[in-house]
Amino acid sequence: MTSPDLTALHPRLPSPLQEAADERFTRRGVRLLLKRDDLIHPELIGNKWRKLAPNLAVAAGRPIVTFGGAYSNHLRATAAAGRLLGVPTVGVVRGEELAERPLNPSLARCVADGMRLHFVDRSTYRRKTDPRTQAAVLHAAGAQGAYVVPEGGSNALAVRGCRALGEELRGQADVAAIACGTGGTLAGLAAGLDPGQRALGIPVLKGGFLGDDVRGLQAEAFGGPRGDWWLDERFHFGGYARTTSELDAFAEDFEERHGVPVERLYVAKLLYGLVVLAEEGKFGAGDVVVAVVTGAPFGG
Repeated sequence: MTSPDLTALHPRLPSPLQEAADERFTRRGVRLLLKRDDLIHPELIGNKWRKLAPNLAVAAGRPIVTFGGAYSNHLRATAAAGRLLGVPTVGVVRGEELAERPLNPSLARCVADGMRLHFVDRSTYRRKTDPRTQAAVLHAAGAQGAYVVPEGGSNALAVRGCRALGEELRGQADVAAIACGTGGTLAGLAAGLDPGQRALGIPVLKGGFLGDDVRGLQAEAFGGPRGDWWLDERFHFGGYARTTSELDAFAEDFEERHGVPVERLYVAKLLYGLVVLAEEGKFGAGDVVVAVVTGAPFGG
């Protein structure tokens, strides 16, 4: 098999860097810039392009199997990539009970893009990285011999792919900030920055586990730690796929101020966190803070 021609999809790289003049930052002497990774490709948006592209190249046309929850952006991006490149895809979905229910809009989009869904119980899903469990799941899904991409797309290939994000921001930022799910994009971003630049991760899941995951991904991708990064765990708003009326109001206000569509599950939490950190004086006068816009609102 030959590798698919990803250049035929015409990604917009490097992604644009956009000023966002906002008095919540400027009154403290801080500049806010938006790294518009949401404009890389209309369907393989943001960090999904950076993480999937190297895996698709290595898969070399083999079917792709990957994992995610019922609202997974990663599943949707993988399904879209499969359709665009003519590669079969299988999504292993957390929650066996979902097989008996109507598909939500996110999973329906996956199916419309040609992804075959296989639902597993939550106990099995938690053990999905165990080799024997994974082999059994792949057998049950009829996906033996497929190329496996982990949940969220975060593996060593993806982390090395996301290093380009940091490289694009060299000399452009004092702090480069990103919302985090599985930590792969942060691991690569931090590795690509210049010395003296710092990467900030805003986790969108509860649990306090992400630091170890980022360190593990950097060890897998680069053989050890890379870059200067830290996490602020306060802005998950209850966990993944959860939001509040306060966060929705904040996102709507940001959209009106800057004319940028704000995705709620990741990007809104990142931007909200940056406003709080600015108000707390966590950024110095003269600092340039770059917020990486990793996605767009679903259906937008």
